[in-house]
Parts: sequence; structure tokens; C-alpha cells
Amino acid sequence: MNALISAFTNPQDAHFWIFIALAVLIAVLWRAKVPGMAIKALDEVGAKVQAQLDEAKHLREEAEALLAEIKTRREETERAAADMLKAAEEDAKKLRIEAAEKLEDDIQRREALAERKIANAEAQAAAEVKAAAADLAAQTAEAVLAARIATAKSDPLIDAGLKDLAGRFRPGA
Repeated sequence: MNALISAFTNPQDAHFWIFIALAVLIAVLWRAKVPGMAIKALDEVGAKVQAQLDEAKHLREEAEALLAEIKTRREETERAAADMLKAAEEDAKKLRIEAAEKLEDDIQRREALAERKIANAEAQAAAEVKAAAADLAAQTAEAVLAARIATAKSDPLIDAGLKDLAGRFRPGA
């Protein structure tokens, strides 16, 4: 330790002059207020870093709020989609029921129409059979009467009918 003290106190030693130069440099820097400028520069850098940290904190809070809002919207959208799906299923069910009812009504109407057509066809066929039977009866009566007239000179029924007609046309007779 003595050697170290003698090195700093001996002007013949280079360490002495380095120590003196260092002391002068520190004094000049102190006089030029370099430590204050360094502290000021460090404070400015610290303030910038703090501002960036505050901005980062603010951005994080905004991001968290935005994330919460997005989650809320997603939940609302999912609920709305579920409600729409449920409503669509109910509408589809109602439409199926209405379609089945309409189909049943259609089938009943067509069945009733077919029954009416069948009844009309039956009535028409019955009328045609009656008309054919009447025509056949008329033809048969005509044939019978023609045969009677051909065999007899006069028919008592016809003669009585003619006398009755003659009496009606002659009011005085």
C-alpha cells in the first residue's frame, strides 16, 4: 500500500501525472456542468421511456377493452344466430304443417271432385240407359202397333180416341 501511495505522490512517476490529469478532467467536467447535463439527458431518456411505457399501458388497456367488446359482440352475434336458427326451424316446422294441411285439403278436394264426376257419370249413364230404354220401348210399341194395325182394319182404342178428338174440335156436335 505504501508503494501505491508513493506512486500517486511522486511527480517522477507516470501514475502521478495520470492521476493529476484525471483530477483536472473531473474538475473541468464538473465546472462545465457535465454531470447536470448527463443527469438531464438521463432524465429525458427516462421520461421518454416512461412515456412509452405509459403509452404501451394505455394501448394495452385499449386492446383489452376492444377484446372484451369483441367477445361481447361475438356472444351477442352467436345468441342472435341461435335465435335466428330457432326461428327458422319454427318457421320451417310451421311451413311443413301448413304444406301438409294444404296437401290434405287438396287431396280431399280432388277426391270430392272425383266423386262428383263419378256421380255425374253414373247419372249420365243412368239417363242414357233410361233414354235407350224409352227409345226401345217406343220402337217396340211402334212395332206392336204397326203389327196390330196391319192385322186389323180398325183399332177400337184408336177409333174411340178419334171420336173424342172430333168431339173436341166440333163445339156444337
